[in-house]
Formats: sequence, structure tokens, C-alpha cells
Amino acid sequence: MKILIDFFPILLFFGAYKFYGIYLGTAVLMAATVVQMGLIYAIDRRLQTMHKVTLVLILLFGTLTLVLQDDRFIKWKPTVLYGAMSVALAVALWAMKKNFLKMLLGSQLELPDAVWLRLNVAWIAYCAFMSVLNAYVVLNFSTEAWVDFKLWGYAFPLVFLVAQGFYIAPHLKSDEPAT
Repeated sequence: MKILIDFFPILLFFGAYKFYGIYLGTAVLMAATVVQMGLIYAIDRRLQTMHKVTLVLILLFGTLTLVLQDDRFIKWKPTVLYGAMSVALAVALWAMKKNFLKMLLGSQLELPDAVWLRLNVAWIAYCAFMSVLNAYVVLNFSTEAWVDFKLWGYAFPLVFLVAQGFYIAPHLKSDEPAT
């Protein structure tokens, strides 16, 4: 259910873009993201910081796109989001000596500190990679190619998350008694 909720705005954006263009697609993305956050809030009774940041950036960059009739704003939103995430995680880890991933997920996953460190560094690298990749597509390809990249680019986070699952699986403690 949550995976469907996560893909809901991008699928609606893609469909609206293909039939009506970038501006209506942007308006649909903005509305769908508000609905998405409402659903997440209804299910979890709270929005995580990442959800709030995503919502604000989509509404800000979407509004700029629509008001100024300039599609560059919505295309740069992922670069800004991923770049900010990468910088925030890096500053927290290396300047503040805090592992935000462990702070956010430590109550749900019990992992050794070395594994948390490697996961955090992997997230920093992944976010930096996605930021640079989006910037590259924005600068070198058409809006249509960027929209296609946005849809099919969801393979990157899926592969990254599956790889993380394989990495942390051996480190998870089993609740079943040994036989």
C-alpha cells in the first residue's frame, strides 16, 4: 500500500504530462503530492521530515514553474532535494558526529554502529549521485527525456533499497530461539 502511495504522484504527473504538457503535469504533481501527504498522515498520524521537505519543495518549485511558465524550476527540484539530503547527512555525520539514519531508524532496526556508519555513507553517496544525475539530464536533454527519466529513474531507488536490504539482512538479530 505504501509503495503505491509513493508512486501515486509521479504516475499521475507522467500521465498528465503525456496528455496535457508540463504545466498541467506540474499542477497534477502538486495536487497529488498534497493528497499523498494527507494519506500518509492519515495512516501514520505524522509526517516525517523528509515528507515535509518534499512537500515544500514540490509546492515551491511547482508554483514557480506555473507562475513563471518556466519548466526549469520543476526539473531542478530533484537536484535540490537530493543535494540537500546528501549535504545534510554529511554535515550531521562528519561535523556534528550524528548518524541521522540511526537516529531515525534505530528504534526499528538493531544494527552494529559500523553498519549504521556504512549505511549513512551509502546514503550520502547515493543522494549526491542522484543529484548530479538529475542535473545532467536537465542540462543535456529535453523536457520529455527528463520526464521519461523521472518515471524510469525510479529503478535507481528501488535497486538501492534492495541492495541495502541484502546488506543489512545478515546483521539483523532474529527473534526466533535457536534450535
